[in-house]
Amino acid sequence: MDRYPPIADHGLVGDLQTAALVSSQGVIDWFAAPRFDSPSVFAALLDHDGGGYFRLAPEHPEGTWKQLYYPDTAVVVTRFMSPDGVGEIVDHMPVLPGPTATDRHQLVRVVRAVRGTVRFDLECRPRFDYARAGHELDLTADTATFRAPGTTAYLQGSIPLERDGQDVRGGITLNDGEAAAVVFTVCAQDGEAPPPPTTEGITDEVWKNIDFWQRWVRTSNYHGRWTEMVHRSAITLKLLTYAPSGAPVAAATMGLPEQVGGERNWDYRYTWVRDGSLSVRALLDLGFVEEATRFTHWLADRLGAREGPDDEPLQIMYRVDGDPHLTEEILDHFEGYRGSYPVRAGNAASDQLQLDIYGEALYALAEGREVGEQAGYHGWKGLTRTLDWLADSWDRPDEGIWETRGGRKDFTYSRVMCWAAFDHALKMAAEFRRPADTVRWTRARDEIFEQVMERGWNEKEQALVQHYGGDVLDASLLLAPRVGFVPPRSPGWLHTLDAMEHVLVSDSLVYRYDPQASPDGLRGSEGTFSLCTFLYVDALARADRLPQARYTFEKMQTYANHVGLFAEEIGPSGEQLGNFPQAFTHLSLIMAATTLDEALDRIPR
Repeated sequence: MDRYPPIADHGLVGDLQTAALVSSQGVIDWFAAPRFDSPSVFAALLDHDGGGYFRLAPEHPEGTWKQLYYPDTAVVVTRFMSPDGVGEIVDHMPVLPGPTATDRHQLVRVVRAVRGTVRFDLECRPRFDYARAGHELDLTADTATFRAPGTTAYLQGSIPLERDGQDVRGGITLNDGEAAAVVFTVCAQDGEAPPPPTTEGITDEVWKNIDFWQRWVRTSNYHGRWTEMVHRSAITLKLLTYAPSGAPVAAATMGLPEQVGGERNWDYRYTWVRDGSLSVRALLDLGFVEEATRFTHWLADRLGAREGPDDEPLQIMYRVDGDPHLTEEILDHFEGYRGSYPVRAGNAASDQLQLDIYGEALYALAEGREVGEQAGYHGWKGLTRTLDWLADSWDRPDEGIWETRGGRKDFTYSRVMCWAAFDHALKMAAEFRRPADTVRWTRARDEIFEQVMERGWNEKEQALVQHYGGDVLDASLLLAPRVGFVPPRSPGWLHTLDAMEHVLVSDSLVYRYDPQASPDGLRGSEGTFSLCTFLYVDALARADRLPQARYTFEKMQTYANHVGLFAEEIGPSGEQLGNFPQAFTHLSLIMAATTLDEALDRIPR
């Protein structure tokens, strides 16, 4: 197998509690269990030699590989074509019923000879606890048992296995129409092995999984121009959501670099208030009300707990169960993807001050009408305490949306979203006739607006800029018209769009900002930010620049990987960079598609 395949060379499978990456050559090289944010079981993507992997592929892989999703599902099909035969590998994770957290998770792999004769080889080399914990192998006729501290894993199926140290290898030759299957099960220490699977039983489970996903997608109310991409993004968002709590993680992976060989390698397997809040609107636009409501419940619980640092109502990110503790450590024994070191587990940015999250949180609660209609009196009182706190606290430097480690500044975007927090709260108080200090909130909202327009505007650039007193442009401000801070076709905003196009846009791809012009405390550079490109499409559509918006959106589709997934960034040669797949990218794709559809539908026929 490739020592390090391209980041984008993968499909994603999951069971709504955790997920795994499957390379287009049949290798599972990332899998953590029992949750997204648990230590890894397979992590060859971060250390080829020591991270662990599960390979199931033809004996001689010198043929043509193709990978696709079974339509409207999270079932990955990897096809191999050679002169001797055509083989298929079908990967999925059974979705567990109900929202209860479980400690048993399964990777199901089915192989089949479609034409001719194909020999499939198997290698299963788990490395528990980020490859820090050793394990012992017990091998019987039908089960390989891997025992590690705190975890037991089982490999069962119809492919004969043999010992290879504390790992296993095996193989099977299949003729036209024949199939075989294996199941890798991770559970708590000394958890019992599941009943021995049969190929027929596993095949039935695959069809049940296909039915689950296709039934879910059919509840979408999206009937626009980009159905396939929008639904793939919706499935990806659901795959990245922890069903027991309703909280989405930012990405399925950790440590994948924003610049190959660089140090911008973060752990994204947590729930950011910002990302989750913006996902509410995207999900509601598609009609997925239950998923949007689950997150607003989670968010309301965080506001009620008030576990932010330094008496702040919110922390910028949490674990999927709401735990605010995300201690960051460096995994010294991992070399990193293609030498991209350090590999970090946990995220030290969790204690940063990022005041914009209050705007995104109120945006989510207002869009979902969670507090006004369902949370009742006590929920509303908790929200008013947050807004009263923000009225005293908004006028402070912070670390900003991009979690820079170069010191606090008066970020314009943070102020814009504080304005949005008060604006949405005032509208909710009026709509639901709730008690609130509306005089104080109105005064804070208006003061923020005047401050941003006076100090966030740069006359030379003729644009709103990243922070007060600077001249650096920042793509986060593309959200300003969406949240109502500026009219989308006002002269000042159109000047800002023009300035961004001149400085931040490269062949329709959009950079967050220029780190050389605005040092962020980290070495190296990064690619264009896919979230920002889709926000740019959204802003262009709102500005009635429809030909430019549509062309930008269509070109962006060409940067998706072979199964329609996006990482965080796109590099100078069109390669995908950063953690994969990225929820922020996919939710912003949905936002851009729905905004652009509505704008195009308004064109007179």
